[in-house]
Amino acid sequence: MEQICPLCNGLQEYEVECEECKGKMIDKGRMSDYYDNYSSYLDMNITELIDGVQSDKCVHLFSCSDCKNDKRITIDKVIK
Repeated sequence: MEQICPLCNGLQEYEVECEECKGKMIDKGRMSDYYDNYSSYLDMNITELIDGVQSDKCVHLFSCSDCKNDKRITIDKVIK
């Protein structure tokens, strides 16, 4: 059974409140997309190995729309 990230695939939204200013944090996508200029074009199976995270998880970068504070959040994948 294949597992997919519900955020990457638009299946659900994840609301996060900024710890600094209590503003709304916005999902900026997978952390691995920010490693270099080409990482967002690599296959997800390759970049998951770089994350050092279990394959049933996906790390997303969230950024506050007010104070620009960043936070990494690990999302559980779901069965496709």
